[in-house]
Amino acid sequence: MYSNLFYKSHVFFLQCVRFSQQQFPRLCATTEALLSKECCPVWEGDGSACGASSGRGFCRDVEVSDLPNGMNYPFSGLDDRERWPLVFYNRTCQCASNYMGFNCGECQFGLFGAKCEERRESVRRNVFHLSAAERRKLISYLNLAKHTFSQDYVIATGTYREMNNGSTPLFSDVSTYDVFVWMHYYVSRNALLGGPGNVWTDVDFAHWAPAFLPWHRVYLLHWEREIRKLTGDFEFSIPYWDWRDAQGCDVCTDDLMGAQSPRDPNLISPASVFSSWRVMCSRAEDYSVRGVLCDGNYEGPLLRNPGNHNHNLVARLPTAAEVEFTVSLRDYDTGSMDRSANFSFRNTLEGLGNSREMGMHASLHIFMNGSMSSVQGSANDPIFLLHHAYVDSIYEQWLRRHAPEQTHYPEFNAPIGHNRQYHMVPFIPLHRNIEYFTSSKELGYQYSYMLSSVICICDYDPGVLGCVAMATQGEEIIVPPTREGTSHHQQ
Repeated sequence: MYSNLFYKSHVFFLQCVRFSQQQFPRLCATTEALLSKECCPVWEGDGSACGASSGRGFCRDVEVSDLPNGMNYPFSGLDDRERWPLVFYNRTCQCASNYMGFNCGECQFGLFGAKCEERRESVRRNVFHLSAAERRKLISYLNLAKHTFSQDYVIATGTYREMNNGSTPLFSDVSTYDVFVWMHYYVSRNALLGGPGNVWTDVDFAHWAPAFLPWHRVYLLHWEREIRKLTGDFEFSIPYWDWRDAQGCDVCTDDLMGAQSPRDPNLISPASVFSSWRVMCSRAEDYSVRGVLCDGNYEGPLLRNPGNHNHNLVARLPTAAEVEFTVSLRDYDTGSMDRSANFSFRNTLEGLGNSREMGMHASLHIFMNGSMSSVQGSANDPIFLLHHAYVDSIYEQWLRRHAPEQTHYPEFNAPIGHNRQYHMVPFIPLHRNIEYFTSSKELGYQYSYMLSSVICICDYDPGVLGCVAMATQGEEIIVPPTREGTSHHQQ
């Protein structure tokens, strides 16, 4: 649970085959690739490694920063995530111009077309402004991703040492959705120092420090892209849950993320598809006791009992005033740039600070009181996506209001994994933290409530006349269409 695992570290700290786009590329999970330490797959478009023949990219040495990290992790050479990805690969595809991907076969975020020259901007909308048809589509897309094996990527189930330094690969197949569950587990897991119970808890490559917001921004962008590729719906965008001043779990209904089961308050209603979901990488304490990695096997049903949490940690959900205060903070990070950072925008939004109570982002996790309440296993709950989309929108508000220079992001002495030039764990293709300390407009998306122009959208349910989605607060103005299926954009 979050209160036990997420904040224990605060004290101590069917199956069809489709394509996926993160973590260990299957083509690089071989003995040959691991022993050579080279991950430069062929791009099928021209038959050359990294699409080199087409000028898309080249196989090159990975360059990592040697600037000092903070003092939270006093080891070197013990954890596979140190100086990512050098333990596994020291040569990867480095893509040119507008290209991206483990083999440079994709476009940079926000770019489309054969040569990645077409710029498009998507809009992430309030989940409550989706029509009934859009809500059904969202749920069906999530369920499809949960039940579709990833063709391009596998997850590591053993450390590099357990793989005999690459000669005995230890990887497993999981679904597209569960690749992302595993990624969030892997980036936040305890460091295994060797043997049962021998772990270091005061380490996290995506939380409690400056990279929290850039890392989760990239995570959502990749997840959004995978849904588009899986479904063929390139108009899809992740909706967000605006939880300001909410009195309970507004999205916990059977037409969205699943209501509470009438038989067991810890389970999801049988009327929701999410009642059949099984979780993985949810037993962090057990992995630490045994000194092992999550093996990707399912461990039980999705759990959620919102509101029946430890009220000493979270008294209520965040208010609009608290969001405004958070955005008003000028400094992105302060002091030791960790859980103790005071008057830090990042730390305040993450929900820590010097108070014993948890706020903002963290309070939602605790409030959910179930699978989402463990840092390492939290992505098992699809509410994670709606929640982090809204957190990302608050990050975007701050970036637009304060317009920070890139030098505002710490260059060194942040906790390990969080310095400016550190490659984000466990992404392949590689991303540096600083690359996502920038407005979402540069990455091809916006949030509907921040648009400078008014967007008028009509969506139809079959057999229903007129618009079925409604909007408030000037986010989206729904008007009658001129013909079925028309969307209007008012500038």
